[in-house]
Amino acid sequence: QVQLVESGGGLVQPGGSLRLSCETSGFTFEDAIMKWYRQASGNERELVASIVRTGEITTYADSVKGRFAISRDNARNTVYLQMNSLKPEDTAVYICYANLILDGRDYWGQGTQVIVSS
Repeated sequence: QVQLVESGGGLVQPGGSLRLSCETSGFTFEDAIMKWYRQASGNERELVASIVRTGEITTYADSVKGRFAISRDNARNTVYLQMNSLKPEDTAVYICYANLILDGRDYWGQGTQVIVSS
């Protein structure tokens, strides 16, 4: 059974930091391109960051460049999103996504809520 379980969300003040984690199981993690999306209330889902299988290449949405960092630990089957200098507009549900490019399968987590507010 495939599972992607996000954690680390919560309420934080503007300028603060959070580290999200996505623990996975049920598929070969090192074969997956991993991504973080977010969806704010009333908005479409937005790609925030992605990381290739080896972790050597990362990409970011312009809105989070220089503030967020995606990383992965293939030994722990886990992907992370370090979020710094948080802004109220970062408020959203953050969702983990796995794309197994070798066979085209993909999987979504349930999401973790991040609220940036004073």
